[in-house]
Amino acid sequence: MDKILVHGGPRLSGSVRISGSKNSALPILAATLLTREQCVIHHVPDLSDVHYMLQILTHLGAEVERASGTVTVQAGKITTNAPYDIVRKMRASVCVLGPLLSRAKEATVSLPGGCVIGDRPIDLHLKGFESLGASYRVEAGNVKVFASRLNGAVCNLRGKFGSTVLGTDNVMMAAVLAEGTTVIEGAAAEPEVVDLANFLNAMGAKVEGAGTRRIIVEGVAELHGAEHAVIPDRIEAGTFLVAAAISGDQVTLQRVAPSHLQSVIDALRKAGFLIHTTETSLTLHGNGASKSLELATEPYPGFPTDMQAQMCALFSRTDGISVITENVFPQRFMHVSELKRMGAAIQLEGATAVIQGVERLSGAPVMASDLRASAALVLAGLQADGVTEVNRVYHIDRGYEQIDEKLNALGAQIERVKA
Repeated sequence: MDKILVHGGPRLSGSVRISGSKNSALPILAATLLTREQCVIHHVPDLSDVHYMLQILTHLGAEVERASGTVTVQAGKITTNAPYDIVRKMRASVCVLGPLLSRAKEATVSLPGGCVIGDRPIDLHLKGFESLGASYRVEAGNVKVFASRLNGAVCNLRGKFGSTVLGTDNVMMAAVLAEGTTVIEGAAAEPEVVDLANFLNAMGAKVEGAGTRRIIVEGVAELHGAEHAVIPDRIEAGTFLVAAAISGDQVTLQRVAPSHLQSVIDALRKAGFLIHTTETSLTLHGNGASKSLELATEPYPGFPTDMQAQMCALFSRTDGISVITENVFPQRFMHVSELKRMGAAIQLEGATAVIQGVERLSGAPVMASDLRASAALVLAGLQADGVTEVNRVYHIDRGYEQIDEKLNALGAQIERVKA
């Protein structure tokens, strides 16, 4: 098992190219199951979660080839059972339910695993499938969905803490081959949902309204193969923006979509950073000192929950008191105890972190608990005295393509070693 050693102190400068979006690539790869014809997907990031998805597709009978960020999938004949041994490693594997149900009218998938950041049930996915006429049962750790036919319907996917992204993806994929028109109310509006909808439309689907809270899907008889380029990963981009804010002089992000990051850009500008944008790039100019801030995570286009931990790392050494309220996953603060091991002064009050900026952090052995927490610990290590030892880095490999190499190219001193 690898661990990452972060040597604090060096300033970052230069440019970095942002990879394709993990949260787009996974459902798009799953959507290739909707057709017997060949699909070609570009800008697929080299991540462990993507590897697991390709394993699932292969197990389900698809022919999969991968070369230099391009994945070719042809699912001529498919099976409908995704086993625990693969599915347990990645929560997003649940997104094969929708395309399997749509194409084969049945699917059996082991209940998903992934990060431990609070309760993330799939009840809204199943509610959406039921509205289309499917039934389901849960037994022996598996969920089986089945239907003799799927019919368009109206369903609402808004949950207690906002709209479900994977649920929206799943129901949208189930609806594309249903008879009639499906209206998804309370849909997630994230750019990754729009990216999936664009791919489905390239396959011959009829999806309108993606990017709003109301998506309309007119069912078609069949879909064909398509070629598609995955959008840039806005969370990777946001993470590198925060890295630049923490210890950067001038850092430019290439191949980004600034409009997808507006809430993060706005927050960093309020914290005192100068950010220049073009259509496909972002440049942050470090100013040596940031301002304290109050933030609250919200569903898109609000401030993303996937950037909350990174902002905790930034505010750990920001003068004054910063406050971050987590409205999406209220239990998502497992990184706080590890940041405190490094000297951060953070108090949790329910779903709110109150952060008193300190003069210095000290490198220490820390444990990554989930994907974004692991990134936050690396960012904290950039500004800490000494060496920060981040363990369980398999978490970070789920969602960041070669983060150590990319940061080193900007001037960081990071080593990946065997634990």
